[in-house]
Amino acid sequence: MTISTAKSAFWKGCRDSAPFVLVSGPFGLLFGVLAAEAGLNVAEALSFSLAVFAGSAQFTALQLMQEHTPTLIVLISALAVNLRVAMYSASLTPYLGDAPLWQRACAAYVTVDQSYALSMIEFERRQDWTTRERMAYFFGTNSLVAPAWMIATVTGALVGASIPDSLGLDFVLPIAFLSMIGPMLRTPAHVVACFVACAVSLPAALMPYNLGLIIAGLAGMMAGAQAELWFARRDAKAETRG
Repeated sequence: MTISTAKSAFWKGCRDSAPFVLVSGPFGLLFGVLAAEAGLNVAEALSFSLAVFAGSAQFTALQLMQEHTPTLIVLISALAVNLRVAMYSASLTPYLGDAPLWQRACAAYVTVDQSYALSMIEFERRQDWTTRERMAYFFGTNSLVAPAWMIATVTGALVGASIPDSLGLDFVLPIAFLSMIGPMLRTPAHVVACFVACAVSLPAALMPYNLGLIIAGLAGMMAGAQAELWFARRDAKAETRG
């Protein structure tokens, strides 16, 4: 494989991720605004994004901090929200596991929903790619989104409360996740997990400290796992009878 091939994969990742800048920009801007309203200065807001670099976990932790939630609950909730990243890492291992340790460490830091979704779709489609090409593409998917997130965080922290509520920046959060989740519901087990989590999250939203989010996530994962086992057994029986 030539260096130019890796460069081509990198730039393809940049192009594929470009639409997500339209999401990460307002998303990061909203986080910066909320961080300023919570009493964080610009440096603290930026440090928050640099250290965590996980939008949903950052919003969860910030909201709980504003409600004076015990620190232990804040940490558990943020970790629970980010448990999906551990599953992302497990899914990416067959494709990126042979890369050098320093590259895998950097990839672990920048693993977010957009980079995972784009990479998995492309890796499954391009079975001929080497590990170097896959890693180049993966980093390409973050080359625009990550800087946009940091710049937007600083901008939001600077402007703070001057952004009117009527602008409705908070709409980008559900839209971002819906745009990523929709194409990934490729099996019946995925659909079961999604709808069970949604159904449980509605009544669980009444629970304090955002604990309902943890419960809904666990319910969805358990339902998805059981559904996958059930479908596998059904297919095995069908093959036996055939």
